[in-house]
Amino acid sequence: MRMPRAMILVAGLLLAGCSGDGAPPELRSLQPPGEGPDEFSVLPSKPLETPDSYSSLPTPTPGQGNRTDQDPVADAVASLGGRRSALREGGPVPQSDSALVQHATRNGVPGNIRQTVAAEDEEFRRRRGRFTAIKIANTDRYKQAYKPQILDPYAALQKYRRLGVETPSAPPGGG
Repeated sequence: MRMPRAMILVAGLLLAGCSGDGAPPELRSLQPPGEGPDEFSVLPSKPLETPDSYSSLPTPTPGQGNRTDQDPVADAVASLGGRRSALREGGPVPQSDSALVQHATRNGVPGNIRQTVAAEDEEFRRRRGRFTAIKIANTDRYKQAYKPQILDPYAALQKYRRLGVETPSAPPGGG
């Protein structure tokens, strides 16, 4: 007796869907398109410049950063009006930010928030990604899984405008 090809295909898909190690599903499917170089792994360095005094240069530290390395976080802080040095200082919160920190922590700060959020997200992905193991094509299912949590900025803008809250202008395209 011969099995129809459709039944064999369905059985194969069911067996493929049952395989797995119990880990939460990977929702992002991001692979390089080929065997060539990854252009995002190469960062351009800042232009070389002659120092005021060669004796004032720091001692080279192999494996550490140097003066020509890019620092995108510090560049972003500086472009938004902050001080680059604030990133290196570390330590306590500056006095100018103490009111903000006090307000943000008014209800307490759990010490294990990162572990709690990671565990909750893993459980969410496990529930929402039951069928992501069955992949006929290379598909990115991240947006599908997190769709209920995506905020619609234009709906929020309209809601607050109807309530009379003064809102900034929004870019065209949805509101």
